[in-house]
Amino acid sequence: MSAFDHTGGPPSEQFPAASDATAAPAAGLPRQDAGNGPDGPAEGPGQPGAAAEFAGVSPTTPVGRLAATVDRLSHAVRAAQAEAEGRALIELAKGILVERLGCGPAHAARQLTELAGQAQVTPLEFAVDVIDQAARDRVSEVADAFLTATAAGRTAHAARDWRTEKMQASLRLRSAQSGALAAGDTQAVAEALLEHALRPLGAAAVAIWAAGADGSLALAGHAGLSAAEAARWHYVPPDVVTVARGALTERTAQWTASLADSALPSVGRHQYPRGARVALPAGTGGRIHGVLEIAWPSPLPPQPPQVVRQLEALAELCAHTLETYTPPRDTERQGRVLPDAAELMDLADALHDPALVLVPQLGPSGELADFRIQHVNQRFLDPAGRPRAVVNGALLLEAYPLAAGEGGLLENVERVYATGEPFRARRASLTSLVDQVPLSTVADIGISRHGNAVLLIWRIEDETARLASLLQHAQRLGRIGGFEENLLTGEITWNGQLFDLYGRPRSAGPVPLEDLPSQAHPDDFVAIGRFLRTVLHHGRPASAAFRLQRPDGVTRHLRIVAEPVLDTDDRLLGVRGAYQDISAQHWTEVALAATRDQLAHTAQQASERARLALQLQHAIMPPTQDPLRVEDLQVAVRYRPAEEEQLVGGDWYDAFVLPSGLVLLCVGDVAGHGIEAATSMVVLRNALRGLAVTGAGPGQLLSWLNIVAHNLTGGVTATAVCGLYDRDGRTLRWARAGHLPPVLVRDGRSSPLPLLKGLLLGALPEAAYEETEQQLSLGDTLLMYTDGLIERRDRSVEESLAQLLTTARSAPSTLDQQLDRLLTYSRSDTDDDTCIVGIRLG
Repeated sequence: MSAFDHTGGPPSEQFPAASDATAAPAAGLPRQDAGNGPDGPAEGPGQPGAAAEFAGVSPTTPVGRLAATVDRLSHAVRAAQAEAEGRALIELAKGILVERLGCGPAHAARQLTELAGQAQVTPLEFAVDVIDQAARDRVSEVADAFLTATAAGRTAHAARDWRTEKMQASLRLRSAQSGALAAGDTQAVAEALLEHALRPLGAAAVAIWAAGADGSLALAGHAGLSAAEAARWHYVPPDVVTVARGALTERTAQWTASLADSALPSVGRHQYPRGARVALPAGTGGRIHGVLEIAWPSPLPPQPPQVVRQLEALAELCAHTLETYTPPRDTERQGRVLPDAAELMDLADALHDPALVLVPQLGPSGELADFRIQHVNQRFLDPAGRPRAVVNGALLLEAYPLAAGEGGLLENVERVYATGEPFRARRASLTSLVDQVPLSTVADIGISRHGNAVLLIWRIEDETARLASLLQHAQRLGRIGGFEENLLTGEITWNGQLFDLYGRPRSAGPVPLEDLPSQAHPDDFVAIGRFLRTVLHHGRPASAAFRLQRPDGVTRHLRIVAEPVLDTDDRLLGVRGAYQDISAQHWTEVALAATRDQLAHTAQQASERARLALQLQHAIMPPTQDPLRVEDLQVAVRYRPAEEEQLVGGDWYDAFVLPSGLVLLCVGDVAGHGIEAATSMVVLRNALRGLAVTGAGPGQLLSWLNIVAHNLTGGVTATAVCGLYDRDGRTLRWARAGHLPPVLVRDGRSSPLPLLKGLLLGALPEAAYEETEQQLSLGDTLLMYTDGLIERRDRSVEESLAQLLTTARSAPSTLDQQLDRLLTYSRSDTDDDTCIVGIRLG
C-alpha cells in the first residue's frame, strides 16, 4: 500500500499493528536463540562474545571485568548499528515524501510520524512501506508476493495479521539491504544478512562463496561459524562435491532438509550436524558470481514460496557484492594448483612469447644462491643475440650478470619465489654484456612461481611495430583511413580502415580520386569538384566534406584531406591524404541545432505560462487591497510576488465579514509553482469563501477544504490557517492544516500560538482538524503569514521563526507600517511569494 493512497478503509485496517521486525519467524521456520546451535554457542556477530569466551571466570577478577566490559560494548555497538540502519531507511522515506508531496524536510518528517500513528505502526515500518511503493524492486516484489500468497481466503482479522507479517518481512529485507550496502567487504555483508534477515527466520549461520574461473569456491564471508571452521573451508578445489557446489553447477537452489540424511560435506557440519541447509546461486545478468549457503540448527520442512523468494532476494544482494570481490592473496596461493617443472616446460613451449623456466640453485649451506635456466622455449630471443643452446642450462647470473643489480631482474625473481606473488613490468630495461659492452633492450616482463619453479616471460619491444600499432589504433579510434595515389603509374594504396569506411571488400580494390564524385551524393558535386581542382590542377593542399553513398545503402558523412606530392621541379607525382568519418559529429551538430530551437520554443512557452500565472494571481490577489471596515478592528493585508516570473506560486489570503458578523481571516500556500499552482489557489480560495457562509467553525471548514483539495484540484497539496474573529467577545477561533501558527504581539512581546494538530490539505481523502479559541485584548496584534516570509535555505524553521518574533516585537503606530516593516526586514532567501494578514484591536 502506498503512503500517498489511503483509500479503501480506515488507517487501522490498512496498517495493522506490527511488533518488532524480528519478533516471529516465518511459517514453518524453527526459531533459534541468537548464537545457540545444537552443540552450544557459536561465534559470530550478534551472539555472546566476550562473556561466553570467558565463561566460568569470576566477574570480580580483572579478566572477568574486562570480559563484561567487552560484552557490554559489543551490545552497544550492535544497537548503534541497528539504530543507524533504521535512521537511514527513515531518511530515505522522508526524501520520497518530500518529492511526492512537494513539501520541506520538516513537513515530511511530521507527515511520516502522523501517518505512521494513524496506521498504528512504527515510523520505521511505515518508512519501509513507503520505500517499497516507490522502489518497485526485487525486495518490494517479494513483500507483495508474500501478502498475495498468504492473505487470500482469510478472515479480516487473519488478513491483518498476515499483512503485519508482510511488513515484517519487508523490514527484514530492507534492513539487510541497508546493512549490506553500508558494509565495507563481503564479510560484513554476511554478518548483516544473518543479523537482519536470516536470524529472524531461525537460521544459525551463513556462508558466502565466491566462484573462481576454474570452478573453485572461496569462502568470501561468513557469520555464525567458528574461526577454525572458516579457516578449514577457506578454499574448495574444483570438482569437489559440496552443498554449495550443487547450487553452482545446477544453477538452482539446493534444499537439504537435514545434513544427517546427506553424505555431502559442507562448512559448519560439526557445529550443526542435523541442521538444514539451503544453497542458492548468487548471480546477476545470467552470470553466477558465487553461492549463498544458509545453515539452520535443526531439520527444516518444505518452505512456502514467499520464504523462498525472500532467500532468493538475499542471494541477488550477495551477487552485487561478489561482482567486485577480490580474493585475498594468501587464499589465491593456497588454492592454486602447483605444477612441477616438467609441466611448466610444456606450458612454456605453448607460449608465443620468449619464456625461460628457472629452478632454484642452492648454495653449500642450503641458502638460495642463484637460479638455473632449466629450459628456454622455441620462441626464445636472447637480447644479446646468442643462440638458445648457449643460454639453456646456464645459471641466470652467468647468462645475465647485470641482472644482479639493485632492483634488477634477479631481485624480482627472488621476491616472486619467496612470496609467490607474480610480478609484471611494462617497458622494463634488460641489459646484456656483448664483448664487455652493455646492450640494453626494452621489454615487457612477467614473472610467476609454479610449484618449485619460476616462469620468466619477456616480450622484446619492436619500436617500429609499436609505432605502427599505435598509428593503427589511433586511426581506428578516430575513424580515419589513409590513402596514397601515384598519378604516373596509377597505383593506389588504401589501408584497411579506409576500406571499412567505404564499406568495400578488399577484393574490390580502391577508388581513384577522379571517381570520387560517383561515390558521393549529387548535392556534393560542387564541393568535391572544387577540392579536386585545388589538389590536382593547382597543386595545393585542400579539404572537403561530403556524403558518401556506400554499396550497402548506408550514407556516411566524410571529410577528405589531401596534399600533392611534387618532384624537385614542382611537377605533380601523386596525392596522399586521409578520410575521416564525421557522421557522429554531423548528427551531433544537427541535434544541437534542433535542441537550441526546442529550448528557445520551450523558454518562450515557459515565459508565457509564467506571465499568465502572474496575471491570474494579481487579478485574484492584488499586492494590497482596500482596508476592511470593522468597528474596533484594524485589518491589513500584504502580498509580495516572487521576483522571478517562473517561480509564481500558490500563496493566497482572504479577509472579509461574513453575514453572521464574524470576520474570516485566512492564509494558505499551494505546493509548487506556475500556472497549476495559481489555478489551484483560485479553486481553494473561492471554495473557502463559499463554505464559510454556512456558519461552520474553522476546523470543519478545513475538513471540507481538504476534500476539495483531494478531489477537485488534480491531487495538489496545500497548507492553510483559518480563523473566525468574534467582535463581541474579542475571541478568535482558529485551526491549521500543516501551516505555521499565527503570531500574537501583546505588550511588546511576541509569541506563536499553540501548534494545533492538522494534516496538510489534500494528503488524505478525509481528515479532522483541531481548533481552539484565543482571547484577544485591546492593543493586541495578530499576524498570519506564509513561509515565504521567513524560509531560508541555510537555517531551520525554528531559527527563522525566532527572527520573525524579534522583528514583530516593535509595533509601529499603524498596522500597515508594521506589515511593511515585516516585509522589509524579512531574511528569506528562497524567492518565494509571500502573504501576510494582520489584525489589531482598538
